[in-house]
Amino acid sequence: MSAVLNPLVHGIFDQTTWTVTYVVYEKEGSACAIIDSVLDYDPKSGRTSTESADKVIAFVREKKLHVQWILETHAHADHLTAAPYLKAQLGGKTAIGAHITEVQHVFKSIFNLEASFKEDGTQFDHLLQADTTFAIGNLTAKAMYVPGHTPACVAYLIGDAVFVGDTLFMPDVGSARCDFPGGSAKTLYASVHRILNLPDSTRLFMCHDYPPEGRAVRFETTVAEQRAHNIHLHDGIDEAEFVRMRTTRDATLSMPVLILPAVQINIRAGVFPPKDENGVAYLKIPLNAL
Repeated sequence: MSAVLNPLVHGIFDQTTWTVTYVVYEKEGSACAIIDSVLDYDPKSGRTSTESADKVIAFVREKKLHVQWILETHAHADHLTAAPYLKAQLGGKTAIGAHITEVQHVFKSIFNLEASFKEDGTQFDHLLQADTTFAIGNLTAKAMYVPGHTPACVAYLIGDAVFVGDTLFMPDVGSARCDFPGGSAKTLYASVHRILNLPDSTRLFMCHDYPPEGRAVRFETTVAEQRAHNIHLHDGIDEAEFVRMRTTRDATLSMPVLILPAVQINIRAGVFPPKDENGVAYLKIPLNAL
C-alpha cells in the first residue's frame, strides 16, 4: 500500500477580516485546492475589490499550480467568498458541504430572497456529503461533517492536515460561536472531538486568527497542542461545562460586521444577486430580524 501523501500548505492572511485562505498542493506544478477565499468588501461604500484574491492567483501562478477545487468550509458570516472570480481566472470546481441547503432555506426566509432562488445547493458545482473522499491531484481529501457553528460546517482532512473552518481557533482564542441560526454548542463539542481524536501530530489550520495583544498572527497548530492548551476545549472540559461557557459567552457577542452582506453572497456561492432593472445588484438589510 502506498504511503499517504501529505500536502504543502500556503496560507494567505487577510488583515481586514482576520481570514486565512489556503492553497493546498502536492508540489510545484501539481493540482491544488483553494480553501476559504476572500473577496474584499467595503461596507461603507458597498464596493468590492479583488486584492486578497489576486494574492492567491499570484501564488498559484508562481508555483505553476492547476486549480482543481475551490472549497468552502461553510457559508461565512465574516467575509465574502471570491470563488467566482478565482474560478474565472484559474478554473476549478466550487464545493461545499451538502448541508448548505439547510442554511439556504433559513436565510432565504430571513432575507425574503427572490422566488427563483434555489435552496438545493446547485449554485455550487459539487455538494460534499459527510466523509466523502475526493482527489486533489495525487492527494486524497475527506470532507468531515463538523456542525455546531453552523449546521453546514465541514472540515477538510488532506493527508496529515485538517482545515478546520470555524470549529476551532488557536488555543489561546478557543472556539467558534454557536448562536447563528441552526448553531449548537452541544453539537460543536462533538464535532471538535471528531477532529481532536485524530493523531496528536495532525496539523490543524485555522480559518481565522484573532491574536491576543502581544502575539503575532498564527494559524497552524496541532491536535496535541489543542488538547493540551485550548482555553475552551482542552482535555478535561466536559460537554456540560463547554455548553455553559459557550452559551454565556455568545450572549455577549455582537453580530459580525459583514454578516448581512456576506451570508447573502455566500449562500449563492459568491455570485451577486440578480440585477434590478437599472442594471445594479442590491443586498438586503432586514430590520430587527437577527
